[in-house]
Amino acid sequence: MNVRAWPRSLTTRLALLFALLTATLLLVVVLVQGSAVEGHMRELDDHELTGKVTLIKNVLHDAEPSASLSRRLDDAFIGHDMLAVVLRDAEGRVVYALRPEFFGERQLAADSVLDVTTTWEKGSEKSGEKGAERGRDESSKQYLGLETIVEALDSRSRPTRLRALVGLDVSHHLRFLEEVRERLWIDIFFAAIIAALFAWFAAHRGLAPLRRVTATARGLSAGRLGERLPERDAPNEVRDLVIAFNGMLERLESSFRRLSDFSADIAHELRTPVSNLMTQTEVALSHTRSPDEYRDVLASNLEEYERIARMVSDMLFLAQAENGHLLYSSEAVNLADEARALIDFYEALAEEKGVQIVLTGEAKLTADRSMMRRALSNLLSNALRHTPSGSIVEISITRQGRLAMLAVKNHGDTIPSDQLTRIFERFHRASPERHRHGEGAGLGLAITRSIVETHGGRIEVRSDAGVTTFTLHLPLV
Repeated sequence: MNVRAWPRSLTTRLALLFALLTATLLLVVVLVQGSAVEGHMRELDDHELTGKVTLIKNVLHDAEPSASLSRRLDDAFIGHDMLAVVLRDAEGRVVYALRPEFFGERQLAADSVLDVTTTWEKGSEKSGEKGAERGRDESSKQYLGLETIVEALDSRSRPTRLRALVGLDVSHHLRFLEEVRERLWIDIFFAAIIAALFAWFAAHRGLAPLRRVTATARGLSAGRLGERLPERDAPNEVRDLVIAFNGMLERLESSFRRLSDFSADIAHELRTPVSNLMTQTEVALSHTRSPDEYRDVLASNLEEYERIARMVSDMLFLAQAENGHLLYSSEAVNLADEARALIDFYEALAEEKGVQIVLTGEAKLTADRSMMRRALSNLLSNALRHTPSGSIVEISITRQGRLAMLAVKNHGDTIPSDQLTRIFERFHRASPERHRHGEGAGLGLAITRSIVETHGGRIEVRSDAGVTTFTLHLPLV
């Protein structure tokens, strides 16, 4: 059957397949059992036929010679309405006949084969060996016959050989088998319909979770992502689908929440520089100023433009990293050398704040040099912003198996434990006290995590008793 011809409904497909399977199994059972019953009936008929032949032999052997042959046989066959017997002598003369109309011309022919069971249909030329196929109609009669030699005593008590043709009407057996077959076909038909109905009901109930998935998906919107399908009532076959669907909803809800938070955060972050630009411009236009004053306004505006440009560049970097479009080169990078270069760069800021930067350890790995420097720069600048005067920022580099460990430790305010899992989110600040200092926009840690994950590593943070440590776990190769 063409697959495209099947109905689109999965419930209907299951019902049809179950009905077809049921009908096929019942048909096989009927054929097997029908063949067994037909063989049993034929065996009973053969046994009945050979029993009648034995009865004839016994009657002829035990009878008194003076007794009439016809009378002896008629007495023996009283009540045998389905039996026909024809006895012929050596010259072919009929010496006894009981219901000879059962036989056809071919069965009465003198050249019949002895001791071979034959079947025939009265009024038809069809006959053959035992088990031969035969055609028949409602009014026809089916017979089973056997011709053999029997011995009898004549009137002078001399043994004589007779040809005995015995026939048995088996039409009632065949009609019974035909009626049984017809009834079984009807039973198979109704059984298939009932099986289809039960299968449709079972499939309809079993696929209810799929319909719930469809209904839930149809009602989803940005404001209704909190709905979940019940997993407890789902059957095993669709439980994985329900779990996967709920997981997808959870990811969508998380993504929409982050997108909403991001939209609000970026609007908040951009509002300040835009407001500064508008205020400075309005003040500059309020009255005529000297060229130097206009130059100062433009320089201040340029700083705000640079801040906006950096923010846009950072967001583009994060978007490329999250979508796997971030391109980077692989080269041998000495983490200690990169750290020393950054210490030199931040030396003036550290001296201004009275903070000392200490570097220990060394490790080499294969990575993108500019990205590694940017990640380390974000951590170092973050540490310098939140380290009080007179403290130390420690940078330690170690090797552990196939990993390089780079830790940046600083003293300062302890980050609350409930904020540690969110500290790497965009625009997130752990507390009001750790608000933006200088030119940061709350994207540095998010960029650092993206760089580390792009290189197959991970970043973790610990904050306890006024000591905060960021640790990079980077593969050496």
